[in-house]
Amino acid sequence: MIMWVNHLSLLPGDASVITSFNAVNSGVGGGLSGLVIQSTTTGDTGASGGNKVVEKSLDIPPGFLVKGVRVGYENSNTRSFITQVRLAQVQNPPATAVVMLDDPAHLNAAGPKFHNSTATSINPAAGPLLLSLRVNFGDTSDKIVVRGLGLHLLKA
Repeated sequence: MIMWVNHLSLLPGDASVITSFNAVNSGVGGGLSGLVIQSTTTGDTGASGGNKVVEKSLDIPPGFLVKGVRVGYENSNTRSFITQVRLAQVQNPPATAVVMLDDPAHLNAAGPKFHNSTATSINPAAGPLLLSLRVNFGDTSDKIVVRGLGLHLLKA
């Protein structure tokens, strides 16, 4: 089963990453709306020195395991793209998060696409989950649009 999550609520990981939304036209491809990601710097390292990401916490219904992530995206130019899909689980005490899914697939296909991450098996009852999309920009004029974000779930 797939559970769609609010992709418009992804937050920039630092000041070099900018997110926006235009309900009329994303400015990429055919223009379908979505979360538009841009960057003031090139590369995949943020201004603070960490990974250049957009991130959100996840609300998983009780009794389900997370088996993977599905990302719908489109790039204005294939030189700028999502380089990693990551799920991390906050530990007890909440001072660290352990990476539970680290899919390094480069989401740089031309045209709108869906990507299913590598498989995993995460019990969200063990701690809160954080979803990160690492981005890499070849040019600051490029845009990455996230048009859908889903979780592959399995009844526990």
